[in-house]
Amino acid sequence: MDMRWKRRVVAGLVASIAMTAFAEDGITEDSILIGQTVGLTGTVASAVKEMNEGAHAYIAGVNRQGGVNGRKIILRIVDDKFIPALAAANAEKLITQDHVFALFQSRGTPQTEAILPLLETHQVPLVAPSTGAEIFHTPVNRWLFNVRAKYQDEVIKAIEHFTTVGINKIGLLTYEKEDPLGMEGLAGFNKGMTARQLSPAIIAIFPRLKPDIKATAAKLIAARPAALIIVSSGENTIDIIKELRAQGGSMQIMTMSNNSSQEFARDLGPAANGILVTQVTPAPHLVSSVLGQEFKVAAKGTGTTVSYAAMEGFVSAKVLVEGIRRAGRNLTRENFVHALESMKHADLGGLMVNYGPRNHTGSQFVEITMLGKDGRFVR
Repeated sequence: MDMRWKRRVVAGLVASIAMTAFAEDGITEDSILIGQTVGLTGTVASAVKEMNEGAHAYIAGVNRQGGVNGRKIILRIVDDKFIPALAAANAEKLITQDHVFALFQSRGTPQTEAILPLLETHQVPLVAPSTGAEIFHTPVNRWLFNVRAKYQDEVIKAIEHFTTVGINKIGLLTYEKEDPLGMEGLAGFNKGMTARQLSPAIIAIFPRLKPDIKATAAKLIAARPAALIIVSSGENTIDIIKELRAQGGSMQIMTMSNNSSQEFARDLGPAANGILVTQVTPAPHLVSSVLGQEFKVAAKGTGTTVSYAAMEGFVSAKVLVEGIRRAGRNLTRENFVHALESMKHADLGGLMVNYGPRNHTGSQFVEITMLGKDGRFVR
């Protein structure tokens, strides 16, 4: 074999190896394409805006440093208007037409549930869905990696708080039972109340679409709960809190982390004062932690809103990037899954994330904050 022939053989082998290395959808020599379907418009748009700002802040910083293993991350984001059917259609297009490597940070329980069948069919990972529903934890879905804590844990934490300060007459307002978020709220409430041998002051149900806010508020006030846990999203939560206060309801109110955006607080106006909100990340302004310091620098550099919603996006992006980093230069969906599962008790700088082949829960962090007169969250 002469030298020219040998060189041709070697060149052919190199080209073949390069093609194999980048044969996975969404991977090129210098980029990784990640897809996101999320409610850029609709009832959760304000929280989504802040959440995406946080994710962008982290990814922008990584890209400025040259990316991950020599590749920059590109996010392709499409609006599902917080409609489950549209979320599924968007996800299918991102996978089959745009050929994204993975999906990232969907928003909402029914929206994420609509995407689930596509993950197995196409063997595409979804990292950090912004929902705490139990169905995404049990049984473990090989292609889905949660980051935030479960909704049920948030409701149980709320009941624990109220009983600790001597409040036992606790009510619940949640979505109708056919709604996945409503089911989570009710399940967590029943667990928490049963564990403390308490009877509910009231369990009120309302629809996600076109709820009768005035009638619901009147019903809740008539039951005279000392505390009320509200499990609902965005505008629905704002409207019911305002109406409760307008009708003279004085019960202590707690809602969940899906309502943790700064815009949520602003939209509540004077009704925000004293509202309790469970959180699934450390405080965004807590610079005593490595995570808080990183977020402060990134937020300042990108003009990101300093909020819990933004911190959730920041943490989610950090998990995504860490999985890609651990998977190495020869990035495939299979080794990406294995890389994430290798994150056992991984400290992100003040927030612990834990995965394994039989555990895709991520974080179990839950704490309680209160909105003050100035609309700021206070720990």
